[in-house]
Amino acid sequence: MIRRTILEWETIRYGWSADEIPAYAADRIAAVAAASPLSGRGGGGVLEHGRQGLRARGIVGVIAADGCAMEILPKIEFPGEEGAEATGSIRRRLVHMIAVALDLKIDAGQVTKLDWQRETLLEILIRLFSEKLVDAVRQGMPRRYVEHADDLPVLRGRLDVTRQFTVLSAEPSRLACRFDALTADIALNRIMKAAVAQLTRIARTADNQRRLRELAFAYADIANVPISSLRWDHVVLDRTNSRWRELLNLARLLVGERFQTTSAGGSDGFSLLFEMSSLFEEYVARMLKRALLDTDLSVVSQGGRLFCLESDDRRGLFQTRPDILVKRGNEIVQIIDTKWKRIAAHIDDPKQGVSQGDVYQMMAYGQLYKCDRLTLLYPHHAAANCGEGMHAVHRMTGCDRWLETATIDIGRGEMFRERLRAITDHQRAC
Repeated sequence: MIRRTILEWETIRYGWSADEIPAYAADRIAAVAAASPLSGRGGGGVLEHGRQGLRARGIVGVIAADGCAMEILPKIEFPGEEGAEATGSIRRRLVHMIAVALDLKIDAGQVTKLDWQRETLLEILIRLFSEKLVDAVRQGMPRRYVEHADDLPVLRGRLDVTRQFTVLSAEPSRLACRFDALTADIALNRIMKAAVAQLTRIARTADNQRRLRELAFAYADIANVPISSLRWDHVVLDRTNSRWRELLNLARLLVGERFQTTSAGGSDGFSLLFEMSSLFEEYVARMLKRALLDTDLSVVSQGGRLFCLESDDRRGLFQTRPDILVKRGNEIVQIIDTKWKRIAAHIDDPKQGVSQGDVYQMMAYGQLYKCDRLTLLYPHHAAANCGEGMHAVHRMTGCDRWLETATIDIGRGEMFRERLRAITDHQRAC
């Protein structure tokens, strides 16, 4: 099994060394990546399949093909850590971001430091799901009363009068019965079985395979339903089975919904992918909501939806959706737009790497939403030559609106909400 790990926007060359990838494996991985909707029309949105090597783009996750797999991790800095240690820390932080963004309660404390370093993101997520599912199954599968119809020798439930006096009119020894029966063959368990079957085909570590085989045996009596035919809308969660909510969310993650896309076609491969710009935006929005819970401020993600233009028949054109609106009552006091790219140091670039299009976008937001405080938020990195937080504050020409640039250190997990809240509390120059 050929397995390689690279960072986003890095290139891995063709070859047979540990830091290269055989050309045939690269072709298989690139083919699976190109089948993902995240690849776009040209098929290059995940990987650039060049003559000399594969280059990752702004998509992270795992791409698995026949006999090979590639893991793409985000560029998150952990000072003092290198090699496998830094890779393990990145995986841990990425799993945390996914859990927050997708509203998952993942207890990763049982995963050791060595496991984070040697297992891929996919194997870690499979491990967390399978361990959680084993514990839940041991406590008992959820069951529900489901209505059945059957022709029986004795009455059970109530008599189906119409069927009895039509279809069974010549068979008085059989009674058309309609009754409720307690069964485990329900939508929730079918989803769990489908997830177990899917993950059994792609898991590589011995421990994951063992747990999944045990789970497959436990779900032997549940109907096999293809992933495309699963009825997610038939799942009913109440106080009797609320502990399955997190497992349901994990199953959604692993069999393909929301940020990532899954492409499972037997030998065609499998991909579990996340667009980092979207993941960063959702992560910051959710963490900021938590940070401002005890204040008079509220956070709206992807809200607003005002139009830039109005046609002759008064229909709106070019709808806007700012990443984050910070509101006090009905007043918008700050608009935050997240950018998953590295801000430049002052000495290297007076504009700090802020694109002209981003500035125009923020000016439009300020005008449409009558907001005087506009913030571009970037991930922090050491080369910025400044501590995290507010970097620069610029006054927009001809008005009293201010455009700020700020960074937040994703690698530092401690006091993250407090550090994020500080960006909304005050302005400071670097």
